[in-house]
Amino acid sequence: MGLRLYLSSADWMNRNMMRRVELAWPVTDPMLRQRIVDEDLVAYLHDGVDAWDLRPDGTYARVHPVDASAAHSAQTALMVRYAVQMDVREH
Repeated sequence: MGLRLYLSSADWMNRNMMRRVELAWPVTDPMLRQRIVDEDLVAYLHDGVDAWDLRPDGTYARVHPVDASAAHSAQTALMVRYAVQMDVREH
């Protein structure tokens, strides 16, 4: 098996792990796994608007795009992608 991909709750914080059950599960279907990587993960890896970098000391710093006019927001890109898909399905 090549790439391993797990989906989980987005809120895996220590305080949550002590008071409730959080789940993670593997995506075993190769086509679905690749679709998640292509459609979602790539968008977030290129996000220069809503992203934060984890520093070596454990603090976070907001990412600031070098060229603000070319800034990419993963949330906006995904909303546009899926809105177009919904429009196509409705017609």
